Amino acid sequence: MIRNFKIDELDSVMKIWLESNIGSHDFISEDYWKGNYEPVKNLLPDATIFVYDNDDSIEGFIGLMGNFIAGIFVSLNNQSKGIGKALLDYVKESYSELSLHVYKKNPRAVNFYKREGFKVLKEQFEENTGEIELIMNWTR
Repeated sequence: MIRNFKIDELDSVMKIWLESNIGSHDFISEDYWKGNYEPVKNLLPDATIFVYDNDDSIEGFIGLMGNFIAGIFVSLNNQSKGIGKALLDYVKESYSELSLHVYKKNPRAVNFYKREGFKVLKEQFEENTGEIELIMNWTR
């Protein structure tokens, strides 16, 4: 079931955030993600967050700032089971346009978003990581 995030679930969501970022971005130092843990944890309550809850166990979440998808994160042992797609489909029902940034070196994510109708608008250099990001957009 997809539902609104509750603040007392912050630690569970952050665990998924950290593990999935480290697992999906082997081209970025693990220290980068660990160093951003607290800043992200402080920002998360200001975002719109929906969680994928399976019998009181959070298996994934999507975070938005307006119509910008800050990320879709799925626990490592639940990836490729349709959770990310379900979260994205849920959000698509409420928005006519969505945008996001995804690392070019993460082909699994890039292909996922392309398959879900996102188009690459441009590439940009992301200073904090030194990596190229793709700016992608979806419209209904």
